Amino acid sequence: MEAVAGALTGAGPGRSAGADPAPLRVLDLTDELAYQGARLLVGIGADVVRIEPGAGLGPAARTHWHAGKRWVPVRGAAELDELARGADVVLESGPVARLRGLQEGDGTSRWPHAVHVVVTPFGLTGPRRDWVGDDLVLASAGGMTWLGGQSDAQPKPPPREQAVQTAGAHAAIGALLGVVSGRPQLVDVSVQEAVAATLETAALTWIHAGRFPVRNGGVYEHVAHRIFAAADGYVAGGYSGSDRMWTDLLAWMVERGEAGDLTEACWGDAAFRWKGRAHVDELVQRFAARWPAAELADEARARALPWAEVVAPERLTVNPQLRDRGALVTVTGEGLPEGGVEDVGFPWAALPRPVALEAVREVPRTESPWREPEGRGLRGRPKSRALQGVRVLDLTWVLAGPYVTKQLGEHGADIVKVESKHRQDPTRFAPSMHLRPGADPDDSGYFLNFNRNKRSVALNLRTGEGQRLLRELVPHCDVIVENFSPGVLARWGMDYASLRELNPDVVLVSMAGVGQTGPWRKAVTFADTLAAMSGLSSETRDPGGPPQGLTFGLGDMVAANAAVLATLDLLARGRGGHVDLSQLEAMAATMGPAALEPVLDEDRPDPRTAEHPNRSPHAVPHGVYPAAGNDRWVAVSVTDEAQWRSLTRLVDLPCQDGDLGARRAREDAIDAALADWTRGHDAHKLAALLQAEGVPAAVVATGRDLVETDEHLDARGFYPVLDHPLAGSVRHEGIVARLAATPGALTDPAPLLGQHTREVLHEVLGLEDDRLDALAAEGVTE
Repeated sequence: MEAVAGALTGAGPGRSAGADPAPLRVLDLTDELAYQGARLLVGIGADVVRIEPGAGLGPAARTHWHAGKRWVPVRGAAELDELARGADVVLESGPVARLRGLQEGDGTSRWPHAVHVVVTPFGLTGPRRDWVGDDLVLASAGGMTWLGGQSDAQPKPPPREQAVQTAGAHAAIGALLGVVSGRPQLVDVSVQEAVAATLETAALTWIHAGRFPVRNGGVYEHVAHRIFAAADGYVAGGYSGSDRMWTDLLAWMVERGEAGDLTEACWGDAAFRWKGRAHVDELVQRFAARWPAAELADEARARALPWAEVVAPERLTVNPQLRDRGALVTVTGEGLPEGGVEDVGFPWAALPRPVALEAVREVPRTESPWREPEGRGLRGRPKSRALQGVRVLDLTWVLAGPYVTKQLGEHGADIVKVESKHRQDPTRFAPSMHLRPGADPDDSGYFLNFNRNKRSVALNLRTGEGQRLLRELVPHCDVIVENFSPGVLARWGMDYASLRELNPDVVLVSMAGVGQTGPWRKAVTFADTLAAMSGLSSETRDPGGPPQGLTFGLGDMVAANAAVLATLDLLARGRGGHVDLSQLEAMAATMGPAALEPVLDEDRPDPRTAEHPNRSPHAVPHGVYPAAGNDRWVAVSVTDEAQWRSLTRLVDLPCQDGDLGARRAREDAIDAALADWTRGHDAHKLAALLQAEGVPAAVVATGRDLVETDEHLDARGFYPVLDHPLAGSVRHEGIVARLAATPGALTDPAPLLGQHTREVLHEVLGLEDDRLDALAAEGVTE
């Protein structure tokens, strides 16, 4: 196993528990496409410098996105180059035509000494490299928008600009992959691809079953979870997962006299229950309606059942779990109330908690923000892939954890996945997750996509010998990722203190729903319950309507990206540590300035209506419009007068003035006229026509569109094929962060259960055939 080299000049050549290297120096040239990436780098302690303070943003948005940064006024390319020379990482985003850091002609970086991460709407290559778009357009192009909204209404993306926030997270990941690689290089991140890699089953169901999920107001297609009305609000929950999730909920309903006929034996069969889901949901709804939402959530946590109250995001600052863990940020500075304001924090505690930040402040042009005028440079043993030589012990299951190790494996880490038929991963064993007709646990479509580039070791951890072998693997691994409930590892003698005795430099990444500590630490969570706790579900409601929730596990991928970033941060520092990742904190960190808006933006306009849920205070028109065909849609966003003039050259719209205020006054008429025009056009041709005129637009893509008809994704090879021994040739979702010097790769299909048990135990622990045969006979390796 190759040691991880120190990535910065201040780090030693090997792994060490000593002092951290100097903070990473980041030049922030981002717009809204990657604000989240720069904010996440602030959260790991990077020294982030902008060249403007957040022009055009309101006080809540400016405070949220740019607190903890400094800004330096820059005049012209020469001054920008001078500033860039001092940076380790340059993080840049925007349409390709507006980028400052690419050389004309060959598209290489103007700052070759640094890791230069570029986030663009559609990537730096391909036929749509020059297309433009905001969150709505890019959420639509990447497949998110199709999954949201009611079945009889227009699709809508998740709230709080989750498409561009996802891209920002991948930008931060790309930056640290470059740092860990030890090689300055250009990193290409496409917002469309970041979104397309975050859809759970949307494209996968098309790949494996020739169909795709259809929006339905927030009811999950493959797990029995949804939002239910309570006596005074709403709760999120359900009864999928282990058998206990059903039996304990049923026992609770019996206690309250609300079980109806669900006590009949037939409902104990999971397959029967799934077919009768509508009836079960009806009775669960009747049960939930008898409870105040907060009381039901409290009682469910006490019973270790996955339910949560749907709360508004402004309640995050009074959440007892977040407050107990010091997960909020206090921001002080010019223009803010005395004593500062509280905001949502960061996904993990890289900075000492509680965290205090200063509002973005100016560095005079006469001063350098960094003492050394030249970047300190990156160093380390040259690698063909960023994580070459890193071994990861993967103790995860379902989605959030496997999504972490998937990304680490894409960039060269050796992923040793420990699993067993005695602890059945639903993504292997649950029929609803197989996707492919006739599939079994070894070729489950869901499992195949999220577990490529991994080796499977079967260990029965219910046996003492299985636990002992697991502990013996620890000294041979750099990283351990687990998403057990808090306390499980400790019962096996594998809490962080015990692991450090086995391997002083180990990185342990724990991914509990709400973290390892705090009053809610024992809460059982699913993606929908975390979305409810974080404020996200609350904002899925149409004006005047109930919250709808999401139909895919966005929160799992949000938490996974945070865990990847935390892992890379420790690898870049060259030392071990325990990442106590709270999925709730990771999701809260994607709520943008929602917690600050009631404090700092008293007159925040909301132009949305029940009929037009996609309207924006920043653009007119801004919405999803019908195209020719059944349930076909195109997203259009006009943010400036030049785009408006381009649009009106194509279609006669009832407003001659291009001013935003004038367009806002005629918005109903504009939307009606635009919809009349769009419904006569093919969605794909219409998006291309609009983009050719500089108008941000995209098809509201289904899973089929992404995989079969998107020429741009095809040109960029985003759905590569791997040959699986049972499933045959199968497309997989591709890699988001594209590193020029150390590119990632999909090299191996997902393993069969226990496929590499003998190989790994011989290679890593030196066990010979007779011992391996005995372990198999004893049921330890099954």
